Amino acid sequence: MFTWDDLKHFLAFARKGSILTAAKAQGANHSTVRRRLAGLEEHLGCKLVQRHLSGYRLTELGEGLLPYAERVEEAVAACERYVASCDKALTGVVRLTCSPTVGERLRRAPLFETFQARFPGLRIELVLSDRLVDMSKGEADIAIRTHGREPDEEPLVGRKIAEGAWAVYASRSYVERHGRPDGPEDIAHHCVVQFDGTIANHAAAEWLRMVAPHATIGACSESFPGLVLAVKSGAGLAPLSTVLGDGESELVRVIDSVPELVTHYYLLMHPDMQHTPRVRAFYDFVESEIKLFRGALVG
Repeated sequence: MFTWDDLKHFLAFARKGSILTAAKAQGANHSTVRRRLAGLEEHLGCKLVQRHLSGYRLTELGEGLLPYAERVEEAVAACERYVASCDKALTGVVRLTCSPTVGERLRRAPLFETFQARFPGLRIELVLSDRLVDMSKGEADIAIRTHGREPDEEPLVGRKIAEGAWAVYASRSYVERHGRPDGPEDIAHHCVVQFDGTIANHAAAEWLRMVAPHATIGACSESFPGLVLAVKSGAGLAPLSTVLGDGESELVRVIDSVPELVTHYYLLMHPDMQHTPRVRAFYDFVESEIKLFRGALVG
């Protein structure tokens, strides 16, 4: 019989669209993925992947197998969550997922050290990603997110732990050359740094397009660290969370607050994991040190 690993590589290929990217996603060699796919085809006695001029694609049978493979994946993930939830020991690793910027802020505060002093048998492992890792598949145990979940993800449980304000920033050199906007309606007469790529649909990007649809674009960025660097370089104005903008001495607020933009931070976990002692220990720790966490997240 074929194994779950065979299906796992099949799913990775189906989702990534190429053997090379599927291999990277699995942390495997591309020859391993090719071999696994060939083995699965041999066991099933049918072709699942076909080569075209533009690369490999699923056959009609491969497309038909996909929903069944996804159900197996869901069952395996549920089994793993059940086994994890039965572990009553306060030992091991708690995998916390958050964005790289949130992770950096938490690392600067002595929060993890305090947690590990309180629970010496536990260790925090950060899973840093700007994408929402799939909690239902066990990619992380607990999350700090600025929104609840992906549309196709299972409901998560938790609470809101902080709110962050936003303002519009510029570099000191930009203000010296071009002055400040009188208000949001005046941003159109200035250069702006455009949100691009993975952050193009962020609420701040939509707000900027709404208030200044015809503003001159001085630079584009696909990440918030890049956005900050572009503003610091004097390329233009941009809305930033105050925890990012106020932390840069080269930047000044040119519009003190943007009431339409508020970042809500949530502490979330999968319902199957909420009573797992090691996960619950970290959740309760955040609640007990909520003021320190809010200070780290929003200043």
